[in-house]
Amino acid sequence: MMGSGFGFGIPGIGMLLFWGLIVFLVVWLVRAAAGSRRDRDGGSRAREILDERFARDEIDRAEYEEKRRLLG
Repeated sequence: MMGSGFGFGIPGIGMLLFWGLIVFLVVWLVRAAAGSRRDRDGGSRAREILDERFARDEIDRAEYEEKRRLLG
């Protein structure tokens, strides 16, 4: 029974922890990828809002151009 359980006293606990870590890493990577995609989409939405505010004459041309430059 030497070596069972990845060094833990109870066989199978180590394997369970190992696969739990693998599942956690996969879920974390998927969420991180989804979060970065959401951030990119948010930038275009900010530009749309800025355009709408300028069209409604809520901000002047100088402020519009400054904010547009800041958004990139």
